[in-house]
Amino acid sequence: METVLKGLVNNVKENIPGYRGVSVTEMSSGESLISDSSIEGFDPELASAFNVEIINAKRKTMNALDINEELNDIQFNLSNQIHTINISQNGEYFIYLALDREKANMGITKKLLNKYKEDLNSEL
Repeated sequence: METVLKGLVNNVKENIPGYRGVSVTEMSSGESLISDSSIEGFDPELASAFNVEIINAKRKTMNALDINEELNDIQFNLSNQIHTINISQNGEYFIYLALDREKANMGITKKLLNKYKEDLNSEL
């Protein structure tokens, strides 16, 4: 599993435009399985721990509204950054990714994240 996680991080760093940081996190514990950042002082593990609460809040909202669909991803657009949370099909983990807004290409990002997530699904 460690090899697949390291491969995911390397692929994200090398192939996703605007890369700033990434973390793969377990939903049940909020613990990061692996993380990396290109920005000093930016902690994707801490962001991911808080993102568990955001995912759970969105799921509660969906339940309250009787929306019986899968939550696939959540995206936050900040002034200079884009943060995306890409949730696994089984809901047991997610990939958190922070990007530089000016350099990001969300079409490439979503396509590659989904590919990397499929590779990870076979290991987790």
